[in-house]
Amino acid sequence: MRNKLATILFVLVGLGSSLSAQRVVVRQTESSPQSKYAAGQLTKALITRHYTTGSKAGKADFVIHLAPNRQQLGSEAYSISRQGKQLTITGGDARGLIYGSLSVAEDLLNGLSLSAINARTEKPHLPLRAIKFDLPWDTYRHSDALDLHYETCRDTLYWKAFLDMMVANRFNALSLWNLHPYTYMIRPTNFPAATPFNDQQLAQWQSLFHAIFRMAKERAIDTYLVPFNIFTSPEFSKAYNVNPKLNNLTHFHFIDGDTSAIVKRYTQECVTQVLQEYPDLTGFGLTLGEAMGGMSPQQREDWMKATIIDGMRQAGRKTKLIHRIPFSSTTGSLGVTSIETEKLTRKSIESEGALDFIEGPIWADLKYNWSHAHSTPTLVKVHGGKLYDTYFKPDPTAYKITWTVRNEDFFCLRWGVPDFVRAHIADNNQSYVGGYFLGSETYIPAKDYFTKSGGPVNWKYAFERQWLFYKLWGRLLYNPATPDAIFKAEFVRRYGAPATPLLEAYALASATPLRLASAFDFTWDFSLYSEGMMGFDTQKNVAYISVNQQITQPTLDPNYVSVSAYVKTMETGGSFSPEKITPPILARMLETDCRKALQLVRSINVKANRSLLYEVSDVQVWANLGLHLAEKLQAAVALQTYRATGQEARKQAAVQHLKSALRYWDTVIAITRPLYNDMPLVHLTEQKGHTWEENNKLRFHWEKLRPDVAKDVEMAEKAKPDAEK
Repeated sequence: MRNKLATILFVLVGLGSSLSAQRVVVRQTESSPQSKYAAGQLTKALITRHYTTGSKAGKADFVIHLAPNRQQLGSEAYSISRQGKQLTITGGDARGLIYGSLSVAEDLLNGLSLSAINARTEKPHLPLRAIKFDLPWDTYRHSDALDLHYETCRDTLYWKAFLDMMVANRFNALSLWNLHPYTYMIRPTNFPAATPFNDQQLAQWQSLFHAIFRMAKERAIDTYLVPFNIFTSPEFSKAYNVNPKLNNLTHFHFIDGDTSAIVKRYTQECVTQVLQEYPDLTGFGLTLGEAMGGMSPQQREDWMKATIIDGMRQAGRKTKLIHRIPFSSTTGSLGVTSIETEKLTRKSIESEGALDFIEGPIWADLKYNWSHAHSTPTLVKVHGGKLYDTYFKPDPTAYKITWTVRNEDFFCLRWGVPDFVRAHIADNNQSYVGGYFLGSETYIPAKDYFTKSGGPVNWKYAFERQWLFYKLWGRLLYNPATPDAIFKAEFVRRYGAPATPLLEAYALASATPLRLASAFDFTWDFSLYSEGMMGFDTQKNVAYISVNQQITQPTLDPNYVSVSAYVKTMETGGSFSPEKITPPILARMLETDCRKALQLVRSINVKANRSLLYEVSDVQVWANLGLHLAEKLQAAVALQTYRATGQEARKQAAVQHLKSALRYWDTVIAITRPLYNDMPLVHLTEQKGHTWEENNKLRFHWEKLRPDVAKDVEMAEKAKPDAEK
């Protein structure tokens, strides 16, 4: 409705020591759910910023216009203009209008008056800025660390808070992943026994999903359902006489695929019915790998066309599509990349892009640096190994490449390195890049199982603890030129002026996991856990990274030099080019940055604010982990040199460095023990030599690793030169 008066606020604004009445009116010209959401967020900010509100209409002292969308601005863009006592927010579309309103709301919450808000225009750098969210029911892996989120994720208040965070940080898509989502959402018409719930139970599940998709639409967030393949419900398998060899009732993912006619028909019909019963669901996703063993790449693509793609066709509406690029070029569930598979996949995606029921572009997704994107911004590999150039040459028209930034490295400690995110985006600025997915496979950001009881904190959910992580990635993906001042202001808004140094401190201290992952090569999820300084040992168990492993492990980043390569080169009189980061250089970088971070937070008084205590403590933990790593690197160089030369002084230097590393580890324990619980960790669920029940009881805390850290000292003290072995 044109010229609709959506919200009238009478507010008293504090000016110095006096109060001055100021009447503010927010006017909408449209009544769409997105416009109402934009007006509502402005209203909340105005109420928070001012002292009291009234309810009677009258002459306005200040008017905020939410103007009609103007397509010439461009999708997701917005402009803000001010003339006297009138502020106009214009969006290129509904999403842009929300972003413009949130930008004004942010200014208000940071203390600006309406008359001080500057005119500006902003537009998106990348069209897709998505969250990858693994649902805690029917999870990819089996672990208490995932199951404990079950009730939290069934609460619509959680999703409201999470979606509010997403839109505030300019994320525009939510992808929901689990093995077999259909039976939580529908009772399949022709396979009713596949759903394990009675009508009342199913109605509760359906209400949840409808609420998620509705709230997302109100915030102009696209939603995607991404099932893994090929799975069915245990109830389906039992009721419809599926091949007993392929029942997979426990839903472990590395098994052969069941391509029988009944499973194919069931899957296709589920996709169609879900899309018809959930009109607010935006799209679907394809994953080609899990439970598809024994199938060739072509057979996997054919399966997808016959089930999910055909199910989309029969739904009778347009749907968006994520086509995750497969990693296996073999018939095994775990394989390697190949040019041939790339050619096959590109052909399949392009054929999908030509279908009139698929809304383009298709998002062709790859994992950036496998499972540990928080390493180097340089692309070294994808899941399965090397990435060839088939997807980029020539430039695609039907699809855009997207990068999944997996975080399997820090769940407890807060993180934020703005320049890393900027460098990541700058390195992936090619014309064929469409955006990013941000998320984890081994962590769900829902229930806070980290924080020890002991007083009030300013968060409820786990994702709220990592607010800086989401704010950096989301805002910089939308606009990489977003200044650090935006992130600094958020610290000050939350904790006052004393928190001003925290952004710089985080940028310095939480570079520690990035540097560890750049210097320590990895592959899949469990091969590295940077927060715990853990990785695969020789038996493929997740354990503390010993100094011996630090010596022998290759680096990920080609500009980094491993300890063994460094010592060998130096002992033969060689040298390294200036751009190479050798272990001594890396140690100095860690020492310089981590000591500066500790200095920046030293004077922050945390006694009266427990939330601020956690923020400061996490900086201190990252810094001490960085200093620990610096000492271990120096010890590794000294120890390897001693083994090669027999120089006793180098052995003693190694021992002293390792003793210092242990002292820094003890500092980490002293900081974290009063603050953090012993935590379940999915990385520990496949430890060899233990039963499933034993593994599921394992917990992580830095204190539990102290004996392994101390073993490094004992080992160095007993070390002998290689010539004496």
